[in-house]
Amino acid sequence: MIFAVDVNYIEDKALVAGILFEYWQGSETICQITTKINNISEYEPGQFYKRELPCILEILTQLESLPEIIVVDGYVELGAEQKPGLGKHLHDAIDGKSIIIGVAKNRFEDTPVETEVFRGGSQRPLYVTAIGTRSPEKCRVVTAHYFSIDINQVEAKNTTEQIMINITSYIY
Repeated sequence: MIFAVDVNYIEDKALVAGILFEYWQGSETICQITTKINNISEYEPGQFYKRELPCILEILTQLESLPEIIVVDGYVELGAEQKPGLGKHLHDAIDGKSIIIGVAKNRFEDTPVETEVFRGGSQRPLYVTAIGTRSPEKCRVVTAHYFSIDINQVEAKNTTEQIMINITSYIY
């Protein structure tokens, strides 16, 4: 199983959404989960994981078991020095029980070029990093499938709080 998760913030609240699916090439989701979390700490520059990690850990408790792969919006490791990013902190927090794939839309300083993945004819890359697999480069192979789910379609209670999960699929 593969679980893709993203978080949206509105003031001191977070709306966390995740989709569970079985195969990279499949288009059917097994389940869609959302949860709202209050009293979120403010963003600290350079410490993104401190705000995002508790939200992801909370939504993971709603699954029967940890999936084989978790896809997050962010980096596993940052820059050429491979400093721990959100994905590495998540991997450590769950004792390495899942492969973590980080998909980032913005380049972090000194990000190695081999993390770049281009979708279709896009001129702007995604940056893909992974941990918990012997072949992180396989996690960078993009399929044609692209997920875009409106939280309002998965039972969000407040329609003013919308979030789009944009997770690009990767072949494991």
